Amino acid sequence: MPSAESTPARVHEPEPVRPTKDDEIAAAGSELIGGPLGRRALTGTSWLTPVRVIALVAIGMFALGLVQKAPCYNGGWFYGASSQYTQACYSDIPHLYQGRGFADGLVPYFDKLPGDMAYLEYPVLTGVFMEVASWLTPGSGSIQHQEQWYWMVNAGMLMACAAVIAVCVTRTHTRRPWDGLLVALAPAFALTATINWDLLAVALTAAAMLMWSRSRPLAFGVLLGLATAAKLYPVFLLGPLLVLCWRAGKWREYVTAVGGALVAWLVVNLPVMLFAFEGWSKFYTFSQERGVDFGSFWLILAQNSDDPLTTDSVNTLATGLVLVSAIGIAGLTLTAPRRPRFAQLAFLMVAAFILTNKVYSPQYVLWLVPLAALARPKWRDFLIWQAAEVMYFLGIWMYLAYTTSGDAHKGLPTDGYHWAVGVHLLGTLYLCVMVVRDILVPERDVVRQTGEDDPSGGVLDGAEDVFVFGSAARPSRPAAHFDRPAVEWGKQEAADSSP
Repeated sequence: MPSAESTPARVHEPEPVRPTKDDEIAAAGSELIGGPLGRRALTGTSWLTPVRVIALVAIGMFALGLVQKAPCYNGGWFYGASSQYTQACYSDIPHLYQGRGFADGLVPYFDKLPGDMAYLEYPVLTGVFMEVASWLTPGSGSIQHQEQWYWMVNAGMLMACAAVIAVCVTRTHTRRPWDGLLVALAPAFALTATINWDLLAVALTAAAMLMWSRSRPLAFGVLLGLATAAKLYPVFLLGPLLVLCWRAGKWREYVTAVGGALVAWLVVNLPVMLFAFEGWSKFYTFSQERGVDFGSFWLILAQNSDDPLTTDSVNTLATGLVLVSAIGIAGLTLTAPRRPRFAQLAFLMVAAFILTNKVYSPQYVLWLVPLAALARPKWRDFLIWQAAEVMYFLGIWMYLAYTTSGDAHKGLPTDGYHWAVGVHLLGTLYLCVMVVRDILVPERDVVRQTGEDDPSGGVLDGAEDVFVFGSAARPSRPAAHFDRPAVEWGKQEAADSSP
C-alpha cells in the first residue's frame, strides 16, 4: 500500500462540494441524521461512499413507491373500476400483460393483437423490455396471478434502472456527488416509477450524460441512440448539443455522437422495420393519431371549448411550439454571457417538449428529474417543483375516480382537475425560469459558484468560444453580489489545486 508521501497528487485534489454548507434546505434537512458535515469529519474513509449511499437511498425510495402501490396488488387492478384511482395506485403494467398479448405468447410488432390496438404502441427497445419481463413471469395459475407476477418482475427490472439513474447522476458531476440525492429522494420519482416503462429510457439517457461528461462522445451517442429506441424524448438532447458544439467549435465530437446514436438506433429498429413494418410504425402512427390527453394545457382548452381543435391542428400547433422553443434555446445558447452548461439546455429542451405536447402523463416527470438535478441542484427550487408534481399525481387519480364512479361522483371534478394541471405546468415552468436565470446570470448558477465551467460538459468544459452573438461577444463582468473568484471563459481557474 503506497504511503502518503508517494501519492502527493491526491493531497491537492479538490474536495467534493458539501450541499449542507451552501444550501439552507439541505442543511436543515440534514438535522434528521445528525446535522451538517463538520470541518473535522473524515471523508473517504468509509465503505459508505456517496455513490453507494445514494444508490441505497434510491432503492429504498423505490421500495416505498412499491408499498404505495400495494392496495392495488390484490384489489384495485382487478376489482372495481375506480378503486385503483381512489387509492392512487394505478399502473399500466398489469393491465397490458393481457391487453398487449404477452399472456398469450404473442410476439410484439409481429403478431396482430385482438381489439382496438392492433400492435404494441411502444418503441422497440421498450417492447423488448416488456417481452423479457413476460419470459420471466410464471405462465401457470390464474390470469390475475400472472399479472401480479408480471408487475413484480417489471418492478424488479425498473428498480435496477432507478439505481443506475441515481449512480449516473452522482458520478456525472464529480465534485458534486451529493446532488444525486435530489434524484434518490424525489417523491414524484418514487410515486410514478412503476406506472409505465419510462425508467428504461431515463436510465440510458442518464448513462449517456455520464459518458459525455467523461469526454466519450461515441459512448454517449450509442447510449442516446438506445435511449431513443426506448422512448422518443432523448433524441431532443442532440439539438442543444449541436448549438453548444457550434459555439465551441467541437464539430468532430458532435458528428461522432450523432453517428453513434444513429447506428445504435438502427441496430435496434432496422430488423423490426424490415420484417414487421406495420407493427414497428404503430408507435409513431399512434402518437400522431391520439387526441389531446391528460396533463396538457391542450386538454384544458378542449374541455372549455364548444368547438375544440382537431387532432391534426393540435399536432401542427404543438410541433410549431416545440420548434419555436428550440429556436429560443438556440438563441439563448449563442447569446448568453457564458456558454450554458449542457445539462441546463438538456433540461430546457425536454421540458419544452413536454410542456407543449398534447399529453403530459404523470410519469413524464421521470424524464426531467435527473436533468433537473444536474441543471439546477438547488433543494428549494427542486422541492417546489416536486410538490407541484405530487399535487398533480394525486389530482389525476382523483379526477379519474370522479369520472369512473358514476352518479356517486367521488373524487375531483373537472374544474378542480384543471387547477391541478395548472399547478403541474407552472411548477415545471418555474424550474425552467430558474435555469434560464442561471444561464443569463451565470454567477447565480450554484454549480459555477465553485469556479467551475461545465463539469458535465466533457469536451465543452473550459473550451473557448469560436462563434457567439450579442453579449456573448463581450467580456462579462460578475454581478456585484458575486463574492467568489471570477473565472474567464475557457480559462477555468483551479484554485483548489495550488500548493
